[in-house]
Amino acid sequence: MDCDCSVYGNGQSNAILFNILSRGESTPKRVPQTCHCEKRKTVCLKTPGETCQTASDVLVKTVHFMKSLPAFQQLPPKDQLSLLQNCWAPLFILGLAQDRVLFEVHDSPAPSMLKRILLNGRETPSSDPEQPTLAGVQTLRACLKKFWSLDLSPKEYAYLKGTVIFNPDVPGLKASLFIEGLQYEAQHALKEVLVPLHPEDRGRFARILLTASALKTIPPSLITELFFRPVIGQADLLDLLIDMLFSR
Repeated sequence: MDCDCSVYGNGQSNAILFNILSRGESTPKRVPQTCHCEKRKTVCLKTPGETCQTASDVLVKTVHFMKSLPAFQQLPPKDQLSLLQNCWAPLFILGLAQDRVLFEVHDSPAPSMLKRILLNGRETPSSDPEQPTLAGVQTLRACLKKFWSLDLSPKEYAYLKGTVIFNPDVPGLKASLFIEGLQYEAQHALKEVLVPLHPEDRGRFARILLTASALKTIPPSLITELFFRPVIGQADLLDLLIDMLFSR
């Protein structure tokens, strides 16, 4: 596979120049560099039809879960919108973990020569959405595996989702104090449900919260482009989520 990173390319000419400039001096030991091209390469789903359908089902259940919470329905609509924008991706990942969704990726097809010619000089970074990378997918898979290793029960997932939804640190909330109280109640309920399920595992609550903190390391753009772009095209996923949330 061709590699265009700075580790390669003009390495030979740089070595010659280095030898000339360092002639007569002791040559320091050179530290080998690592090429990260493999992790930077873009990928896509190997079976988009099947996987996107499964992902869509998870997303629908995610929004339905939020709508089913009476405390969430009591919040001002603007707060509901803010919380949705903040938590839909972490909640979706929890849904993938709970349903134990498996997916495979492969290298994204290179654009055709005709497309390169037609778009040459007319593409801008803002018009080209960020494509999923192998590194991003590996981070997502590592997060899922951590949750699978915990083997959470449905009640544990439900209360954990509550702690994710009711985040009082989201900017612009009108009912932040009320939301803070809801998050505390969700955390307390999660801790209480662990007593009968895992009476001898006193560190489980801390491990669950620590694992959940990794959810924020996965950008929503990765989720959107990997699982939903093949289905929604150029539509804005957040707009679709808002329609789902406020539809009766």
